[in-house]
Amino acid sequence: MTEFFNKTFYGNTVGQWAISLAIIIGGVILSKIIYWLMGNIIKRLTKKTANKFDDILVDMFEEPIALIIILAVSWFALQRLNFTDNWQSFIGHVFYILIVFSIAWLIVRLIDAIIQEYIAPLVEKTESTLDDQILPILRKSIKISIWIIALIIGLDNAGYNVGTLLASLGIGGLALAMAAKDSVSNFFGGITIFVDKPFTIKDRIVIDGIDGVVEEIGIRSTRIRNLAGRVITVPNSIFTNNKIENISSEPNRKIVLTLGLTYDTDEKRMEEAINILKEIAQNTPDVEEKVIAGFTGFGDFSLNITFIYYVKKNHDIMATQTAINSAILKRFNEAKLEFAFPT
Repeated sequence: MTEFFNKTFYGNTVGQWAISLAIIIGGVILSKIIYWLMGNIIKRLTKKTANKFDDILVDMFEEPIALIIILAVSWFALQRLNFTDNWQSFIGHVFYILIVFSIAWLIVRLIDAIIQEYIAPLVEKTESTLDDQILPILRKSIKISIWIIALIIGLDNAGYNVGTLLASLGIGGLALAMAAKDSVSNFFGGITIFVDKPFTIKDRIVIDGIDGVVEEIGIRSTRIRNLAGRVITVPNSIFTNNKIENISSEPNRKIVLTLGLTYDTDEKRMEEAINILKEIAQNTPDVEEKVIAGFTGFGDFSLNITFIYYVKKNHDIMATQTAINSAILKRFNEAKLEFAFPT
């Protein structure tokens, strides 16, 4: 057995490999224990405090810290082994990049949680919709910036010449711009939305056959929840090349209703029908005072009355129509005003 552990593989004995592996496994177990402690004990303690910030810290730190512990223990275990200079340098660079990315992950999670718990509720309370549109973009921009900084720091300290890398990216910039022309078009479409403000978040719009409520406006695309409840992601370039109908901006909803009465209805009964329609509109609180009703024509089988009314903004259009139509049916039946039908 001793001879087996003394055998050498890749510059290290089996015993040295086994000890390093045991250290790494122990590090994984230790990280699991710490993760469990933070999730089950420390979280319970922080929930008892009046301050919510400590709950956020524990929730955001538990996973990145567990990963950092595994990386630190694995680094210690590998340092015990003998490697060539090239392999030693490669392992060092890899671990450095992983540590930087773990710290960046921790910072991103923390900032994201702070925005979600503290800033987003404040933005929702404001009357302006501009901050509602800017917050998602700001949130994504901060996260992307942190990851880019982490990438640059990691590559730079790992021995890569970041300046040369950026210069090479500049050489391929023209080809990249040609390949990303749709993305550039979407970007300027997003800028147009913010500048012209054809709609804002929570507005109902119709664009390119899509009818729904705007949920999020981004730099590249806009999310719309259609009337079926499905979320549709629309590239912002669509908004610069198509007509946008902003339904939420209408001051009221115009409803036009044509009623046909039988030809045995005389002029007094027609006038009575028109007065009934006006009374119904006046007695409906969701309808504006501007009401139009008149005898507008002789149809093939009916005397036609056109009834126009306006449903007030932010009121239930379908419910108002139902109430008015039910009232018309009831009042016309009581007055024995007969509706015509094709004969």
